[in-house]
Amino acid sequence: MANDLESSTSVSEQPAASGSSSWLKVGAIAAASALAGGLAAAWFYRKTLTQLQQAEGSPTDSDFRISGTDPEEDG
Repeated sequence: MANDLESSTSVSEQPAASGSSSWLKVGAIAAASALAGGLAAAWFYRKTLTQLQQAEGSPTDSDFRISGTDPEEDG
């Protein structure tokens, strides 16, 4: 005979053992994401530094300078 708390048709559930497995998957995905983000940031930083070094060596507008006259005074 079943008591008040348990019916005869209830199924006893065991705690899920896959809980730690799902946390392991989430951790692996987070680590892979952090690694990919770090590699992308390093690539972008290196690309930017290369562009800055090239721009330093060859100026695009060598006649760029501040003139002594005010453009508003030219009239």
